[in-house]
Amino acid sequence: MKEENFSKKSGELIFIERTYTIINSDVNRTFRNGVVMLKTVVEVCAGSYEDAWNAQVSGASRIELNSALYMGGLTPSLGTLLLTKKVVSVPVIAMVRPRGGGFHYSDKEKEVMWKDAEIMLEHDADGIAFGFLDNDGDIDVHASKSMINLIHSYGKEAVYHRAFDCVKDPFVSMELLISLGVDRVLTSGLEATAFEGKRMLKKLQFQYGDQIEILAGSGIHSDNVIDLMEYTGICQIHSSCKGWKYDGTAIKNHVSYAYALEKHACEYDVVDPSVVQKLAETINLWEHSHE
Repeated sequence: MKEENFSKKSGELIFIERTYTIINSDVNRTFRNGVVMLKTVVEVCAGSYEDAWNAQVSGASRIELNSALYMGGLTPSLGTLLLTKKVVSVPVIAMVRPRGGGFHYSDKEKEVMWKDAEIMLEHDADGIAFGFLDNDGDIDVHASKSMINLIHSYGKEAVYHRAFDCVKDPFVSMELLISLGVDRVLTSGLEATAFEGKRMLKKLQFQYGDQIEILAGSGIHSDNVIDLMEYTGICQIHSSCKGWKYDGTAIKNHVSYAYALEKHACEYDVVDPSVVQKLAETINLWEHSHE
């Protein structure tokens, strides 16, 4: 089958048409554009126990469990993890991120992250999502390796989150993460949304997809997911499936605890079951049409 290959020359991506054959007993579908893909995974980014429940019953095949999604996702409480694990049967990846604002952490913050990860793993998290960078945007090798070793000592998955989208060189960084033993990388292709970053995602999948799992995330919904998967060859999708819920106490008297823009000032973001269902159904219909 045919595929576009990418090579770097003087900082540019050059497209080269290449014919190749893939022999892999796990590959179960070949699509019309020649991209070979495994079974699709729909990972929903949940900000609460209620979000996690709504995600699973609406068709999610994996959950990334967080708090404070409006800050990009922070470490969930232990109570959130314990209750979630009681009621969901799909894998739950726990976020370990102590604050917003970036991924260059102090030694004290790293201590907290390792302890949080240990607690989550001891209470049955199926993996940990994390990311460490130095101030220049390079992978913090020592901190990353320590976290990966801790996660793997429990036999769980090490997932490098969208800190990857802030690195200086995605190719050097991906190769480093592979060498460190990361199981999966969540990325938008270094752009604000995965669709905007689809050329980079395609390159990363083609070049490294047989060595590490690539999980595409940011701005993915039922209207663009098929085009994105067919173009990139990526079969793992990450989405917040966001909706909004009213809370009349967000603004009272002259006091405001609102964090959203004016339109949603008296609301907070949640996983919308109908959005999850539509995303999952869109992918299922597409898969069945190519059987």
